[in-house]
Amino acid sequence: MSSTRTPAAAPAPDRSSSGAPPTPTAAAPADERVQTRGPLGAFLARPEIGALVGALVVAVFFAVAAPSITAPQSISTVLYGASTIGIMVVGVSLLMIGGEFDLSTGVAVITSALTASMFSWYFALNVWVGVGVALAVSLLIGFVNGWLLMRTKLPSFIVTLATFLMLTGLNLALTRLIGGSVSSPSISTMDGFAAAKAIFASSVSIGGVEVRITVFYWIALVAIASFILLKTKIGNWIFAVGGDENAARAVGVPVARTKIGLFMGVGLCGWLLGMHNLFAFDSVQSGEGVGNEFLYIIGAVIGGCLLTGGFGSAIGGALGALIFGIASRGIVYAEWNPDWFKFFLGLMLLLATIVNMYVRKRIERK
Repeated sequence: MSSTRTPAAAPAPDRSSSGAPPTPTAAAPADERVQTRGPLGAFLARPEIGALVGALVVAVFFAVAAPSITAPQSISTVLYGASTIGIMVVGVSLLMIGGEFDLSTGVAVITSALTASMFSWYFALNVWVGVGVALAVSLLIGFVNGWLLMRTKLPSFIVTLATFLMLTGLNLALTRLIGGSVSSPSISTMDGFAAAKAIFASSVSIGGVEVRITVFYWIALVAIASFILLKTKIGNWIFAVGGDENAARAVGVPVARTKIGLFMGVGLCGWLLGMHNLFAFDSVQSGEGVGNEFLYIIGAVIGGCLLTGGFGSAIGGALGALIFGIASRGIVYAEWNPDWFKFFLGLMLLLATIVNMYVRKRIERK
């Protein structure tokens, strides 16, 4: 009996060996999370780019409107005015990147100066003792602001507004109660004054031009703050708590310590500026400082710090303070009515904020 066998199916031809090109496959879409920006995109994404453009525009504008502002001594005067705002803007910028505000900064500067002056005078101590006590008081104010914020969960606007009101009252009431005047006594003849003045309120001659020491403190603070933000884990914590506090806490960021530390950093800047005010003028008016907190916030916002936190830079804040210095002195050199200064400052705030928002939206679309 014969059997039949079904022939095996012929193998499929090997198209790769025949020289025929393989069937093309659709390319996978690029993952936007791993896309990289070019040098120009990275530059435009920097938070201080709006402030840089603003500073250049304002500088050119006043160089044309008031040519005397370009003289070396005039530039020194502009830098001095910028530094007295910029020292505080450094601390305020870091705090805003961390997602918080401090409305007590203006009067806290005066509180520090009054503490140093009156403690040294009425206890007949070397002024350096008063300087040390003032430092402790400034750091304590920052600590209390941060601790109350974390403890009560109230907005920093409310907490620091309460601190602003209390410090304003204490500055005036205690100065009147203790000294019978609205200003602190002159301490220019007390032990240690000359040395303290050399540290906090002296000038350095550069090429025959006198540059106030606050300019160098300002630059040093900007460098330190930039290093902290960009090169340390503390900088990562600051951006994280400003971007999303709950998410930061979930990944182990010490939120409370970070925010309290930021408020104490503002206190440290306030102490430094307060000591300059004291040793530059020998005494302090207890009612000063009110309203300056808005100048510090304006400088930070012009510099690219978002009101919602999580974005900004110390360099941007420095440029914001520089715009303030150029505008405030430029109006004087141009012999304009100084009543227009606040209008000009408000206009710069609005334009810089719009530029920052526009640049960020363009970058996010790329």
